[in-house]
Amino acid sequence: MNLLRVFSYAAIVCSLASMPLAAAEKKPASANDPAMAALQKDIPELMKEAEIPGMQIAVVREGKTFWLQSYGVKDTKTKTPVNDDTVFNIGSLSKPVFAYGVLKLVDDGKLDLDAPLSKYLSKPYVEGDPQTNDRLQKITARIALSHRTGFPNWRNNDPLKIYFTPGERFSYSGEGMVYLQKVVEQITGKPLNDYMQEAVFAPLGMTSSSYVWRQDFDDTAASGHDADGTPVDLFKPKEANAAASLDTTVRDYAVFVDAVLTGKGLKPATLREMETAQIAVDPACTNCTDRVPKELSKTLFWGLGWGIQQTAQGESLWHWGDNGVFKAYVVILPEAKSGVVYFANSENGLSIARKIVSDALGGDQPAFDWLKYDNYDSPGVQFARALRTDGATAALKQFSVALSSGAISENAINQDAYNLMGRKQLADAILVFQKNVELHPTSSNVYDSLGEAYMNNGQKDLAIQNYQKSLDLNPNNTNAVAMLKKLRGE
Repeated sequence: MNLLRVFSYAAIVCSLASMPLAAAEKKPASANDPAMAALQKDIPELMKEAEIPGMQIAVVREGKTFWLQSYGVKDTKTKTPVNDDTVFNIGSLSKPVFAYGVLKLVDDGKLDLDAPLSKYLSKPYVEGDPQTNDRLQKITARIALSHRTGFPNWRNNDPLKIYFTPGERFSYSGEGMVYLQKVVEQITGKPLNDYMQEAVFAPLGMTSSSYVWRQDFDDTAASGHDADGTPVDLFKPKEANAAASLDTTVRDYAVFVDAVLTGKGLKPATLREMETAQIAVDPACTNCTDRVPKELSKTLFWGLGWGIQQTAQGESLWHWGDNGVFKAYVVILPEAKSGVVYFANSENGLSIARKIVSDALGGDQPAFDWLKYDNYDSPGVQFARALRTDGATAALKQFSVALSSGAISENAINQDAYNLMGRKQLADAILVFQKNVELHPTSSNVYDSLGEAYMNNGQKDLAIQNYQKSLDLNPNNTNAVAMLKKLRGE
């Protein structure tokens, strides 16, 4: 273990995370609030434990921003403090804001929630066989906003496919939002960001929000950081992506949350549509194009742009954001007109979400179990840290009991191995993927991942062997089919 490196980074995070800016002083009414006191106490400690350089948080009460606070630094190299004007990329928290903009078009009579989106475009968005064409005609704005299109989350470099009949089940999809974005742009005759600026940002007073990069963000934006706390070059989107490219401040996002809680800007009936469950999710899966759910969740659903969960406190709306080195989370209680939203500039940012929400709102949050992010103090996070500092051989030996007992999930192990592969540590990545195959011998996904690692390492025969095993376990694995054709030169 590189003790000097670990100590130095922990010391930086400890000292900087304890530097909250003076937001609490600007809102003295919150000074003696028990929930705010708990957050003030816990956040610096959580940031230190999770190695998160910087974050922003806002708590909403009675439909208004009640408490706003900033912690830590924008960048571990420059050590510039986060403040209320610091801009974060918020990943999929882009989607609820986009949904609000879409519903304003519904209110204006320019978009029918239940009309095929294809009717708004001059040519088919996806071209294919008759089944594809028939499925495309079934996709509506309602279906896209509730993740029932049948599209994958992202197509990557593959042709876009519709994997099941739209509307029949849930499978989280950024591609569905992008399809709807194209329709919005056609209806309005404007690029998405121009429309959102006119219809959402300006009316609500969201002055630091944009789906495309603004020049002033060069001075105000936080850097994302990998799990080691190393800053990553900023992605500066030139084109809007409705699903993932929103850059904003937590102050602006709290204004948006205020609008949702009070119904500002939407007709009451339209707001009810947004908050109404459209589909129950598969409790075992978020991206489910290749599987029919064995059962449906009794507590987790999807509305129009929002996740919906049933809790002892009543119904709440929620969403998470994950663009790798930026993480974000929001949950709101419509009946209580309260909520919390926070942004973090770290790959580790969602490891503290459960505790943050517990401090701010209390109650049970079934969404966290569904998302399967490891808590900052879990064996999974400790294993990931050991992989970074000690290497795969030592970490696998140290955590052998936790791995064998299932205390570290299949998904977490796989992500750890992909992180190693991203850092060009292919030998270590292969060791971790091999361990995941040993632990989960009936999982198609782990063989697919090991096949990818072997392929990247130039071990063609082993890559073919593992992709074939993945396909044997899941004949619907189109990625394995494509990789096998590529490896075999077909």
